[in-house]
Amino acid sequence: MREHHASIGKPLRIWPSRRFRLLLACVAVFSLFSLFLSRPSIVPGQSTLSRYADRIPFVPKIGIPPSENNLDPVRPPSNTPPRQKNDVDSDGSSWSDWEWLSMPFSTLTLNESHSILPPLEDRAPIYCYYDPANAEDRTTADAEGDLLLTWRRAWWAQGFRPIILSPADAMDNHLYGEVQRLDLIPAVKTEIMRWLAWENVGGGLLSSYTLLPMGPREDAELTFLRRGIYPAKLTRWQGLNDGLLAGSGPDVLAAIEHVLASGERKQFKDFLAAVPAERFHVGDMPNSIVHYGASLIKDKYAKVEQAFKDNRAGGLKSLNLLINSHLHTTWQNLFSDGIAVVKPLPKHSTHMISEARQLAVSLSQCSPSPMVNSCPPNNDQCNPCISSRLMHISTPGRYQNISTLYTIGTVPHPYTTALLSEARVEVDIPWIRRISPRDPWLRATTTGVLGATVSSAIRVVRFKEMVASQYATAHALWLTAEKLIQEDKLRGYLDWHFGFAIPYDQDRGYTDLGPGRRPKPEHDPVDGPVANEADLALEPFLLQKAREIHAPGNIGGEDGKDRAVAVRAAIEAWNLGDTESWKFATAFLVQRIIERLEWEEDETRHHGAARPVGIEDEVSNRVT
Repeated sequence: MREHHASIGKPLRIWPSRRFRLLLACVAVFSLFSLFLSRPSIVPGQSTLSRYADRIPFVPKIGIPPSENNLDPVRPPSNTPPRQKNDVDSDGSSWSDWEWLSMPFSTLTLNESHSILPPLEDRAPIYCYYDPANAEDRTTADAEGDLLLTWRRAWWAQGFRPIILSPADAMDNHLYGEVQRLDLIPAVKTEIMRWLAWENVGGGLLSSYTLLPMGPREDAELTFLRRGIYPAKLTRWQGLNDGLLAGSGPDVLAAIEHVLASGERKQFKDFLAAVPAERFHVGDMPNSIVHYGASLIKDKYAKVEQAFKDNRAGGLKSLNLLINSHLHTTWQNLFSDGIAVVKPLPKHSTHMISEARQLAVSLSQCSPSPMVNSCPPNNDQCNPCISSRLMHISTPGRYQNISTLYTIGTVPHPYTTALLSEARVEVDIPWIRRISPRDPWLRATTTGVLGATVSSAIRVVRFKEMVASQYATAHALWLTAEKLIQEDKLRGYLDWHFGFAIPYDQDRGYTDLGPGRRPKPEHDPVDGPVANEADLALEPFLLQKAREIHAPGNIGGEDGKDRAVAVRAAIEAWNLGDTESWKFATAFLVQRIIERLEWEEDETRHHGAARPVGIEDEVSNRVT
């Protein structure tokens, strides 16, 4: 007797109905029939997946390696994302996007070789008029060129785009012919040429090359000028005379036409005085901008005034040294707590950070000056640079977010970290997977601001802020262990980054003290443990081996190359945080170097014939 199953008193069917069984049979037959009809011919040596690649609509058919897993959901994109005009070629590539902090790792472009960088900010142009024909001789022209270089470097460091105007710009103005027909005093005619050139480029900021910014980057006046949006009428500032002017093209043109139409133009001895006062808005004297005019030099800097009396070329050279010294002193006063050379792995990174420490030593020194211990005109109560009391240099094991402490960091590739921390000539993949810690450098660097329990994804985002935020770019500089600071391209960029010529060749040996009176170096406990002699002796060799991994051609033998590349890839995969930090810091530094060199190239192309003598030309030394 058949057993019946029941649910709540009703029989329960175990087998489906006859119609349903018939439907299932039809579906099975149709599926088998379709499979046999659509089966492709088998090509010998072809993998099972590749046989069906042409039947899968979403798999690209062009340029697919036979061994590639086309069904891998995280495989690289078939087409490389389009490059941007400000894309950077370094060890990887960079991609500028406003969402650079939205993702901890560079996944926005689906290309792991891209580092997502913040877009470059638009630099407000600031113009300076210069006529090489006014130079008395070659020596004077060279001195003027050096002073113009100092002017450009200082304004570039503050986020502006300094542009030198020339008589060629004035000649393009439609009023140039009318000016040439007028009988004017040479000084007034030169001033009119300056305004013609300014109007020809559409107005904006017009500066004298003896007017320079001397203050923090976040200063309110400098921040206002950086926006490039100025009052609706011509503007000048108290105490600066014609050293700094702002205005739109139509307002500049109206002022020029008023002077040219005046019946008293032959009696004018000063162009600015000929413009009606009601055309100008007069701002308060800025705290962070200094104009080294003749009256200021006479009142405060007698030695420089005397140098001008002897000859103009000597006076210009003396003034240039004084200005550069004051720019350096201003920077040193902003960071009263000194310079921190970050040393997260203190036992094994003394040699690795030596280049960063040497830069800190150069920044802590005193720049040459005709008037030693003098203060900038806008800060009579400054702490002048004295060789017996230089800036304090520390090597803390973690980043410290202190506004009065300048930070210089050296970011190593995780392969470099592995060799140095373990004092090993080689590492293998089993050691990486079983023994090595993850992201040791990033964890040690950010422990001071994030603590010890935060994940690497959060640490990477915080590190990117420490490198590339607006605040960070004025308070920190991050280099990489695999790029030497002595390279001319990097050294040339650093002067423009800080805004003054760094005194690399000066001696930190306290020149005004006898050898017996020099203070002995003291070890600060915050700097961490000191490496022993054996480790110090091994570090240079290990660091060189680590640098060779990024130049496979220097590794002996093809097998050695393949093995080294495989180990490097394994280390990068195991230390995603350290790898992302290294790639980001490298790409960001190269992006800034390329930005300046491209601007230099553009200036050479458009104003090459009018560039003053003495301005360096680094376009040929492009970053590779």
